[in-house]
Formats: sequence, structure tokens, C-alpha cells
Amino acid sequence: MNPSWRVGTLALLLALAPAVATAAEAASATAVGAASAAAALPPAFEDIDDVPMPDPDLWQRIRKGFVMDALDSPLVTEHEAWYTSRPEYIKRFVDRGSLYLHYIVEQVEKRGMPMEVALLPVIESAFNPHAYSRAKASGIWQFIPSTGKNYGLAQDWWKDNRRDIISATDAALNYLERLHKMFGDWELALAAYNAGEGTVSRAIAYNQKKGLPTDFLGISPRLRPETRNYVPKLIAVKNIVLSPAAYGIDLESVPDEPYFTEVQAPKKIDVKVAAKLAGMSEGEFSALNPSHNKAVASGTGVLIVPVDKADDFKANLEKYDQPLVSWTTYQAHRGEALDAIAKRHNTSAAQLKAANSDLKLDKRARLKVAGPVMVPIKRDSAAPIKVAQLAAVESAPATRVAAPVKEMRPASVKLYTVRAGDTLYNIAQRYRTTVDTLTSLNKLTAKAVLHPGLRLQLP
Repeated sequence: MNPSWRVGTLALLLALAPAVATAAEAASATAVGAASAAAALPPAFEDIDDVPMPDPDLWQRIRKGFVMDALDSPLVTEHEAWYTSRPEYIKRFVDRGSLYLHYIVEQVEKRGMPMEVALLPVIESAFNPHAYSRAKASGIWQFIPSTGKNYGLAQDWWKDNRRDIISATDAALNYLERLHKMFGDWELALAAYNAGEGTVSRAIAYNQKKGLPTDFLGISPRLRPETRNYVPKLIAVKNIVLSPAAYGIDLESVPDEPYFTEVQAPKKIDVKVAAKLAGMSEGEFSALNPSHNKAVASGTGVLIVPVDKADDFKANLEKYDQPLVSWTTYQAHRGEALDAIAKRHNTSAAQLKAANSDLKLDKRARLKVAGPVMVPIKRDSAAPIKVAQLAAVESAPATRVAAPVKEMRPASVKLYTVRAGDTLYNIAQRYRTTVDTLTSLNKLTAKAVLHPGLRLQLP
């Protein structure tokens, strides 16, 4: 039998075993009490296969997928002690992780990877999708900007897909598979995930020249402390999950079933409205859709909601007759006062700050740099934005669109007043023309963002 399976079986039995009285407690028990206790015990099982098991949950599925060997390092013991002395911390990452773990486990299984990988977000971010490090790493898998871009995670004004649960999980597993092929060892691959493949490669090359071991423990002295502790920390978490009772931890059960699913949605919708349609709080919605940077969820037309709320979302969206978007973009100049922008758009500076958490202001509350600012849509100048009116929103930051230069127009050209939610594409479709024709007539670019009230020439 594989030693790792023997360890796993023993750990499972430990996790399931009832508390046993100490020798001192047994000695102090009365004869009557001992006889009563013995009478209450069930008969002994002749076959271990007959031992009743608790209802299967996701942790059991995870335990069965562990394949990495034990790590002979005192750092493992140190991190086991750190986690077990903080049961509230464990409860927090289990609560957060219960939203994402089933999806991650399924993806790890599909690729035939060690199930230890599914626990990596515990030590990266404690399953906090909004975690942000000093190295500018973001999301539950903690991608730095450059690595995120290398693995297809878009990062722009509207969104940061390093925080997207589905996209970032796929990117992280792709990266880990590549590292494993490079080093042929999961411990080294995990170290490289933390420190970079160059750092690990140089440490291996150094030890090869010195005739020293080139496994993880062998190169550890050549690694920075964070990476030196990285794999031991993961193994410590694995050991606790493997046998929580042995560490005095009550690991809350997580159902072995999907928590979330994808639903079709408008490509532009207020986060507040989307959460309302799903019957969720904004915090709950943001936990499943953490990639959106702004008050408006703008993207591919797909949102994530709990499985049991998907049908409600679809039904509520279909019958919703109120505006789906209440914010648009304003291209602000460097030095503009936030109060002046707020006054111009019938709102307050506090509301603008809440909707634009990344604004850079000086001491006089003036913009340090030019750029787009989210502002409320003026409803008196725009029709409500309904489902049928919504179209794709360019991912690039908004650009100021100047009114067309007044000139003599041929008799065959008429004017159209832009409404909130309009794009060149849906206007072209509505009036049976092309985007090229509209941009040529109005001296615009194809990616121009149209502000309500702008008048366009139509053929």
C-alpha cells in the first residue's frame, strides 16, 4: 500500500474517533459508572469497512486527492501551531472558501493535479478575492500585474480579472502545470509560483555546482524567507484538513456540490441592481463577482450568482422595468475640483468618492491626473436604460466626444440625439447602417463613448 494512503486512512480514523478518557479520568471513574458506560457502547466492529462514516462532504473529497509526501521540516510544525492557535482565522477562510472551493476542486480534478493545489488560496489570500499585497498581487490566487497579463487576465479601468474566480483559477492552474513540467516536482513548482521560476532555477543551479541536493528542502537556504515558509505552510494546512480532530479543530462541513453558476446578463448593469435582481446583498454579489472595479458591472454579459438564485435572477431581469444603469463616465481634466464635477452632475463629492475609489486627489480635492470619472446619469435628459437598449461597452477608458462641427448637411442626412446606453453599434443596427458610416459622418473613432444628449448625423 502506498504510504500516503496509509497516512490518509489513519488521519480519517483519527478525525472520526470519539474523545477517549485519559488514564487519570478512567482511574477516577466509579465501578458503577464504568459498567454503565460499557453497556452504552456499541458492539465492536469486526471489519474496518463496517465502521459508519459521516455524510460525505467536500473535505472528504479533498482528502482523497492528497498525493504530496510529508515534509520533514520544523517549519511545518510551526505553521501547524500558528493555524491551530487561531480557530477563528480558520473559520473565516472556510466561510469564504466555501463559495469557491467546489469549483476549484472540480478544476483540479479535471487536470489530474494534486488536491493540495486546491488549498493554495488559503495561504495566498485566505480566500479573500479582494486581497491586495504590497507587491500589487491581487485576487485569491494573488497574481501580480505582469504574470496576470501573461496568463490572459485583463486589467483595465472597468475590471481586474485577477480577481475573477473562474478566469483566475484557470490561469493559476495553467501556470502551476507549466511550472511542474519545468521542474518535474510539485514542491519546486509551488516554490516557483511564489518566488518565480528564475529564482528557483538559480537556486537549483547553485546547488548543482556545489554538489548539494536540489529538492525543495535542499535549495531552501537559497530562497527568501517567504518562499522558504511557503511550501511548509501549505503542508501544515493540508495536515490540519486531513485530520482536524487531531489538532483540536472543528472544521465546518462544506457541501460537495456547486455553490455558484453563470447567468446571462446585460453587458452593462449597476452592481446594486444586479444584486437586487438576484436577491443578494451587494457584499454577497461582490464576493462572487469581485473583478468589477466600478459601480457598474461592465463586461461580457455573464455574471455569477448562487445556484439557488439563478432562476430568480433570470425571472426578475425579464420583468424589471426600471433603469438598469444609473452611472456613466465623464472625462475629467487634471486640476478639476471634485465638488465642481459633483455639482455639474447633480450629486455630491462624497458619492463620487464612493463610486470612484481609485480617484487621486490633492489636498484641495482636485484631480491629480486627467481621466474618466463615474458620474450619475442625468435622467431628465435620457430615457431609462432597459434590457433591450443595452449594448457592449468598450473595455478601454472613456474618451471625451466632441460635438460634430456645424456644417452644411446634405438633405439625405438627419440628426439623432444619443440616449443613455447607446453605442455606435446599436445605433447603426437600429438605422440599418454601419459603424464606419457613423464615424465618418460624425468625425468619431469606433471606440468613442457616446454621452446622452449628443446629436449624431445619420444617413
